[in-house]
Amino acid sequence: MKGKRPSKQLERYRVTTGPLASRPADGYNGAFMVPGPSGVVLACIVSDARHWQQSGLPGQPFEHVSVSLQARCPTWEEMNFVKRLFWRDDETVIQYHVPRDRHVNVNEHCLHLWRPTQSKIPTPPIVCV
Repeated sequence: MKGKRPSKQLERYRVTTGPLASRPADGYNGAFMVPGPSGVVLACIVSDARHWQQSGLPGQPFEHVSVSLQARCPTWEEMNFVKRLFWRDDETVIQYHVPRDRHVNVNEHCLHLWRPTQSKIPTPPIVCV
């Protein structure tokens, strides 16, 4: 993720009260209500993977951002905006489409971005993208 801590601009959108509250000392871990490029507010729940093992999760850690809206799924433009907000331009992140029997749908209008912290995501040749 971009640096060790969110920028001052991003900190303005951190949720600091209620069940999703966090504080600046939490770094990228927390919820952020970010004005998106289309004028809607994007609800972003973010994890920088720092607590992966302590949470009992198996395997290598992944950074993660979930992005949701109340009435619809985020668009590609909105997801790209979030990718650029939380990760550097030279980092690749991925949106997984897992087998149907592994689907978990808590919010039908939520999409997720992931980046492993200990390996590089392979990408197709540039001429194919």
